[in-house]
Amino acid sequence: MEFDFTDEQTAVRAMVREFAQNRIAPQAEQWDMDHHFPVDIVTEMGELGLFGITADEEWGGAGADFTSLCIAIEELGRVDQSMAITLEAGVGLGINPIHEFGSDEQKQQWLPDLVAGRTLAGFGLTEPDAGSDAGATATRAELDGDEWVINGSKAFITNSGATNTSLVTITARTGPDEISTIIVPSGTEGFIVEPAYRKMGWHASDTHGLTFVDARVPKENLLGERGRGFHQFLSTLDDGRIAIAALAVGVLQACLDESLAYAKERTSFGKPIGSYQAIAFKIADLQMMTEAARLLVYRAAWLKDTGKQFKQEAAIAKLYATESAVSATREATQIFGGYGFMDETLVARHYRDAKILEIGEGTSEVQRLVISRGLGLPIR
Repeated sequence: MEFDFTDEQTAVRAMVREFAQNRIAPQAEQWDMDHHFPVDIVTEMGELGLFGITADEEWGGAGADFTSLCIAIEELGRVDQSMAITLEAGVGLGINPIHEFGSDEQKQQWLPDLVAGRTLAGFGLTEPDAGSDAGATATRAELDGDEWVINGSKAFITNSGATNTSLVTITARTGPDEISTIIVPSGTEGFIVEPAYRKMGWHASDTHGLTFVDARVPKENLLGERGRGFHQFLSTLDDGRIAIAALAVGVLQACLDESLAYAKERTSFGKPIGSYQAIAFKIADLQMMTEAARLLVYRAAWLKDTGKQFKQEAAIAKLYATESAVSATREATQIFGGYGFMDETLVARHYRDAKILEIGEGTSEVQRLVISRGLGLPIR
């Protein structure tokens, strides 16, 4: 296995790092304070080609590998998790289901604008009473002539209600023992986007609940084969677990960088605080967690890129990287002391943002379930 990135991957890292530092970092604190979703910056991310990294050239994408997408998400995650999750969800949950399972007509209709970042799409899986138990989906879609009639609700859906959101792909019961996925365009009558959530973190990310009251869409909006929705979203989540883990690596790297710089500058009892073992050992642990998480993430991405099985490795990477990110933000806040408790510090924002990493796209408990089953344990 080659541990060095290719020239193309290195170029992606340099490009995204420069953009993140120059265009996102100076404004991220204000977006967080204002709970503002910066559509203009998302558009710039599209113009830079970030949403099209892995998409086929036929649809305006770069046709690059999954590792390159993870690199981009990591770099954004270092400065602002809200923009990192916007990209991660925009590609993994918005573009990929249509890219992988859509008909030629669906691809032609939706992908060019999504890949270019002119529009966003969400994926409606979670419901008020169906989170980790996605098989408990209660939203229903009944075929009435040439239309699906949809009734139900979804919860915590990213990129679902922004001014540039063009569609949400949802899971729905289309039969007694049948879950399918259906494309619901924004503006569809009966498709109600609920007010944005008041969240602990990810304040600059767009997140809404969705309600469907006799919402009608053409039967051609069925995504892929009827009854294959469960298979489709499991495949989508496997990819997403690696991408979320890459975001967590960005958080870990930021905590390490910020803590190391602060420990060299801040003095206590006449010495830099980094000269004391209590602080130095915390920073050593941050380095260890960052390096271990990065290796797990990019090994899983490499397995996906080379066509090998990666489900188990994706779960391991997601579990370790996200739990490490939560630990790292707590320790970085402790290193900063009183300043770490102030909202204007990056470590404080990362601390608030990081907790959702252990929950979204499969909780830590679900990852442990996946890993246990992969070991052959008869766990339920």
